[in-house]
Amino acid sequence: MRNRFFIYLFTLLPVFSSCSDFLEIEPKEIIVLDKYWDQEADVEGIVAGCYSSMQSSAVIERMMVWGEFRSDNITGGKNYENNIQIANIFKENINASNTYAKWGDFYNVINRCNIVQKYAPQVAEKDPAYTQSKLNTTIAEVSALRDLMYFYLIRTFRDVPYTTEPFLDDNQTIELPATPFKDVLEALIEDLEKVQSMAVKRYPLTQTYYQRGRITQDAIHAMLCDLHLWNGDYQAAINYADQIINAKLEEYESKKNQKNAVTANANDLIDGYPLINDNDATGSMYGYAFDQIFGQGNSSESIFELIFMNDDEMLANDAVSSLYGNATTFPGLARPADFIGTDISDESFTVFLSKYDTRFYENMQPISGQSNTYGINKYTTNSTAVDMTKADIKAEYGKLYTEKKNHSNWIVYRLSDIMLMKAEALVELAPEGDNDADKADAEKLLKQAFAIINAINKRSNCSKEAGDKELDWDKYSSKSLMRTLVLEERQRELMFEGKRWYDLVRRSMRDGNTSFLVGQAARKGSDGGTAISSKLSRLDAIFWPYHTDELKVNKNLKQNPAFGSGENSSIVKSE
Repeated sequence: MRNRFFIYLFTLLPVFSSCSDFLEIEPKEIIVLDKYWDQEADVEGIVAGCYSSMQSSAVIERMMVWGEFRSDNITGGKNYENNIQIANIFKENINASNTYAKWGDFYNVINRCNIVQKYAPQVAEKDPAYTQSKLNTTIAEVSALRDLMYFYLIRTFRDVPYTTEPFLDDNQTIELPATPFKDVLEALIEDLEKVQSMAVKRYPLTQTYYQRGRITQDAIHAMLCDLHLWNGDYQAAINYADQIINAKLEEYESKKNQKNAVTANANDLIDGYPLINDNDATGSMYGYAFDQIFGQGNSSESIFELIFMNDDEMLANDAVSSLYGNATTFPGLARPADFIGTDISDESFTVFLSKYDTRFYENMQPISGQSNTYGINKYTTNSTAVDMTKADIKAEYGKLYTEKKNHSNWIVYRLSDIMLMKAEALVELAPEGDNDADKADAEKLLKQAFAIINAINKRSNCSKEAGDKELDWDKYSSKSLMRTLVLEERQRELMFEGKRWYDLVRRSMRDGNTSFLVGQAARKGSDGGTAISSKLSRLDAIFWPYHTDELKVNKNLKQNPAFGSGENSSIVKSE
């Protein structure tokens, strides 16, 4: 296939510069010439371009669409019918011509990272200031970015073309077959475990956005925790989760003397975890954690996020502005599924456990003039306050970002996500034997998982009664019940963050069938309800088809069998 598959060339904005300083990435033909790769600044420029490529709407939109839009979290929003690509996704009427089946922008990042790995060692030979230690840090950083892109691809398409070699010639023709999911997964784990010790552990405090906005050891450990969870190595997933939790505890201890009266409650540990408490010092207003994590961004809980500066002259998060809405288009092309929006008012509690869960009020915002219809509040506003002083719980929402001026960071990994990965791994490790030893081991592991879930749930519980904040162990004491509780808590905690569909896919791959996924996805009603059982009954169908453009230029790609020939067919129904 032509290297269009790998290389998209355009001018990119800087990730970590001042408002007036823009980094212009030279065209590829110039980048690879020896004259360019002379000094450390040249390497940093291309690395910045890797991050800038990830900030593009094309990449973040796919992180959103691939990770959320086929799940039970989301349905069609304002005028979504006018966007046939999005409308077909909600209807599970996906075919190989859907624009969101295009993966070129992810391979663009991959190839940029591969180019850095090829040419950065030459700079180390020329520039004395670019030491071996700095080179190692660069290699770790671009390896992680490349591996993150591949991780998104395999979770979405399953088997994908995989290479660590750069492609540099416009006339170069490459027809790579798809590498099996398991082989790519294991290659990513091997790569990250090799480079993890070379990554930066902590950036100086003067580099405000680097610790959360660039790859660190914590970010690599988060990826390894996630990768091992998908690979079924649950003890390894737990080990990496513990490294992150311990790192966050160390950070907490170093900062705990800096707290003040206004944020005193918010700085307290929650059951031993350094989670940001959601209530303020008065105890009557909630939303502090939401504001820190999603409003201001770059929070103490963050591990890795794509940074968008709070400056209207800088690059904006147009993907969120388009898909989740803005002051002009709210609720955007996507909105919460109706059963989630009415979960509290009709007291069905199929998603949230009680009316006291502040995430219901923070994740979603009522649409003016429409009863029990909601838009997505997370990422579309910079603040939300849940008022406990009223007879009924009320939420006060900050202003929606204006169109083309959304400055919310896109979070890839944060602490509660990793904690819940650990909880999932603990549950899967629990033995299912009937003998006393197995039962004792299972109870120990399940209680550890339960304690994690309880802590995360507690921080968002605004009940004034202390007893109401604790979950009841007796309701979840079996492995099957705890397995479901973990997924339910991940849905509540990580709603609209590009995680839910992947959680359901991982569960399906572990089960060897799609029964659980189908049951969950069918809850969102007419757009994704009646057709889902037949269309998604095959494991093949939970992955995306290869786009027709890729099939035309790469004869070694074989279409996902769930999508027929790939030319016009949507998901082929099971017989």
